[in-house]
Formats: sequence, structure tokens, C-alpha cells
Amino acid sequence: MVKVKNLHKKFGKIEVLKGINIELKKGQVVAILGPNGSGKTTLIKSILGLVIPTSGEIYIKGESATHSWDYRKYIGYMPQTAVFPENLTLKELINMLVDIRKEGYNPNIKESFIQGFKLHQYMDKKLKTLSGGTKQKVSALITFMFDPELYFLDEPTVGLDPISSSFLKDKIREQVERERLVVLTSHIMSEVEEIADYIIFLLEGVVYVQGSVKEIIENSGEKNLERAIAKLMERGYGS
Repeated sequence: MVKVKNLHKKFGKIEVLKGINIELKKGQVVAILGPNGSGKTTLIKSILGLVIPTSGEIYIKGESATHSWDYRKYIGYMPQTAVFPENLTLKELINMLVDIRKEGYNPNIKESFIQGFKLHQYMDKKLKTLSGGTKQKVSALITFMFDPELYFLDEPTVGLDPISSSFLKDKIREQVERERLVVLTSHIMSEVEEIADYIIFLLEGVVYVQGSVKEIIENSGEKNLERAIAKLMERGYGS
């Protein structure tokens, strides 16, 4: 579903991505991991079209995304920190987005998220009055309610209470059964181990290692993903 070939990105003299080659297939949850400054955000924003690569190719569903924007209709993006028009109510925001996007809108999915996150009580409240955790729920709601084929979720459970976090993780795993592709980043390794199928670990702008969660844990000789990733980082920095 997503193919990245020899992707490079420079910001001035700083080379952030150094020839990334990855292929992401539908029907799985892929976690893109790595320390701060490893290139995770730049890679994801390049695929989303928010950053223009210096060189290389990106294909979405077999079509080049380098000079096209039409592919964005297949994508749902949940940023780590969403910014909403503060003077709109939640109901007004939802109606506005449905009017703008239309394609893919699924009222049943919308209602399931409103119920699962208990958002009914906030529908007539202005977005500027909502807590950070509630805004995170709103961000998840508007990402999923258009039923995209490809999800990019940046730290999706940050700020969520345990019940809401469990609900969202269940919804993420449901997408695998529906042959969707979910790409996420997270600093919570127990969460990644719970919901991800495949890991791409970046270090200083290159793919340092990739494989299934099980493979990475077994190859590290450690007992869980958190310790396996810590060992990868130690090896990568020559410690």
C-alpha cells in the first residue's frame, strides 16, 4: 500500500533522511520507532505530503505521490497535538469537516467513537474549553470517522485515561481485520508490543532494523520490546 524508495531529505546542510527504503502492506499495524532526531516525523510528513523530499519516490496504492495530492483521500492523520478552531463547538467542528471532506464519512463509526469516548456531553461545548485528553479523543474521532484505508497515528494514546486508551487500541486492531494499514509512533513500548505487528526502527536517518515484534524481541535476546529497543539504541550509538 505504501512504498518508499531511496528517500532523502535535507534541511539546509543537515541530512535527516539518508536513503529510506520501506514497503508497508495493508492488514497490519506498523510502528515507526527511533530516538528523537532519528527522522520518524520527517518520514511520516514526507508520506503525507507535508514535507517535500530532496530526492526519492513515494508510492501510495501503486501511484506516485511525489507530485500528486489526490492520494490524501485515502489517509486519516492523527497528529500528536491537534489544533482546532477554538470558538467552534465539537458538533460544529464535526459538521464542518463532513461538509468539507464528505467522501468516506461513516456516521456509524462517528457514533461508536462518541459513545466509546463518552463525548456526548461535550457536543455543545467550545473546543477551547476542552481538556487535553478530551481533545485527543476528538482527534481520534475525526481521524476514524472518514473510514480511511491508511492511518497515520502520532502518539495516539497520549493523555488518554485507561478506558479510553483501551477503546482506541481495540479500534486500531479492528483495522487489521478490515485490511487497513495503520502506521503509528509511540514512546510506550508496552503499547507497541500489544498492538503492532511490524516495527521499523530508524536511527540517524536510516532504517537500522525492521521486522515483526516477535523477531525483534527474539533477536535481541531480551524478554520484552522495551528492553529490545534499548539494546538496539545502545548498539546503534556504539555503547
